[in-house]
Amino acid sequence: MNVKLNENERIDQLYSSDVKIIQNPEVFSFSLDAVLLAYFTKIPLKKVKLVDLCAGNGAVGLFLAHKINGSINSIELQTKLADMAKRSVLLNHLENKIDVFQDDLLNSFRHVPKDSVDIITCNPPYFPNFKASKKNPNKYLAIARHEITTNLDDIMQISQGLLKTNGKAFFVYRPDRLTELMNKMSKYGIIPKQVQFVYPRVNKNANIVLVEGIKSGKVGGLKVLPPITVYNQKNEYNPLVREMLYGK
Repeated sequence: MNVKLNENERIDQLYSSDVKIIQNPEVFSFSLDAVLLAYFTKIPLKKVKLVDLCAGNGAVGLFLAHKINGSINSIELQTKLADMAKRSVLLNHLENKIDVFQDDLLNSFRHVPKDSVDIITCNPPYFPNFKASKKNPNKYLAIARHEITTNLDDIMQISQGLLKTNGKAFFVYRPDRLTELMNKMSKYGIIPKQVQFVYPRVNKNANIVLVEGIKSGKVGGLKVLPPITVYNQKNEYNPLVREMLYGK
């Protein structure tokens, strides 16, 4: 299908899932965080409904489309990002599997019924919206990275409302806010069950954390999974990350 590209847009490919995705460095481009979140998200064999919150240009939903037997709803506030996501869905002939809604995630229940979702994925804005905090002058990137239009309370409230009992939520976040993330999850009844830290290199501090929670799960039983290290000493991707990006 011929899909129109706007100014400064390009088509990139995630070879491991044979997905093409429209990117615009001046508006939004997916990062390794999205690839890691898609890898970390466990998809059962049964038919399921998945919702991707703070969807950006739709990367996580697109990366999971080949794994899922069911439907994906991507919700993104920013018009330009949602438009890129919609055109990427068409580019990959996934319009029968993925729906993209351009809306505030607080309006999610207009598009997806409460208590109907099996899996939620979310790559939230990482940085608090303090008045004194330095923000990217690019408004698109500032909104994607800072809690300007949403925050953890909003995200957890909506996640809790959308998920079925025992439904699962998967988040990618910054380790320095892990305590806050897990506290907010627990506050809204999404009990943290698995954590996996991602390190840029050996002997460096973790800079990404992946967290799985279960709605109305039993408290306790948290597992810390083996670490993921992105680069080796030659500054090349380690085998697991290379497989996420390029396939076996």
